[in-house]
Amino acid sequence: MKIDQTRAVSVGGVTVGSGNRLALIAGPCVIESSEACLETARQLCDLAEKMEAPLIFKASYDKANRTSGESFRGPGIDGGLDILRKVKKEFNLPILTDVHSVEEVARASEVADMLQLPAFLCRQTDLAVALGKSGKAVNIKKGQFLSPWDVGHVVDKVAGTGNGSIMITERGTSFGYHNLVADMRSLPVMRKLGYPVVFDATHSVQLPGGEDGRSGGDRWLVEYLARAAVATGVDAVFLEVHTSPEHARCDKDNAFPVDALPELWKILQAIDCTIGR
Repeated sequence: MKIDQTRAVSVGGVTVGSGNRLALIAGPCVIESSEACLETARQLCDLAEKMEAPLIFKASYDKANRTSGESFRGPGIDGGLDILRKVKKEFNLPILTDVHSVEEVARASEVADMLQLPAFLCRQTDLAVALGKSGKAVNIKKGQFLSPWDVGHVVDKVAGTGNGSIMITERGTSFGYHNLVADMRSLPVMRKLGYPVVFDATHSVQLPGGEDGRSGGDRWLVEYLARAAVATGVDAVFLEVHTSPEHARCDKDNAFPVDALPELWKILQAIDCTIGR
């Protein structure tokens, strides 16, 4: 299989990989309220319709991996899945959400079209296997501590269940204390595995734990890294967006303004077209 050719993975009504149009995975880092989540989904749907962008809506019902125990985690699995169910019903969007334990897999599968293996948990074998056995598409977040060459072992855990609907997401690599670096070499390295590769442009500019109990970030760099990743060759771009990033209750320093997304997406589509997708 050519490096520039990956298998097609179906997530709801969206097909990612195999030369299909660049896909957008976007939504709030964590569900803050039903109203905010639905409004973000509405704006994303408007963008997707106008720009013919294949869209997967992402939001977390619980952010279990936080720097401080006092950080906002979200509404929890019960309330969070209810809100995601509303988004799916009202906007007919495929849903992606992250799962932090084996016990959550069955519940999350009732609503989500794709389940996410969090970066910090990507080596947890039982969780990877449970996600594979769910029958849902699985998005593997490459751990900040993991080389792209080692991601194949994580992929094998999921694929070993018979589930080949896998995507791999690059979200930056630890580079000293409180810093990440986006190594563009990782994108073609992971694409050699034959599965669609996603670039997480907002987490890649995060400064983990860099703000005394919470993570900081360099939002102004998001568009630069996103452009570089699309030029390198990816199947989708992952962006955590917010209607008012400065007031976001999670990752406010790296969340991207949803109203600025159309301009960025126009550029990313042009780059994607230029490299010959």
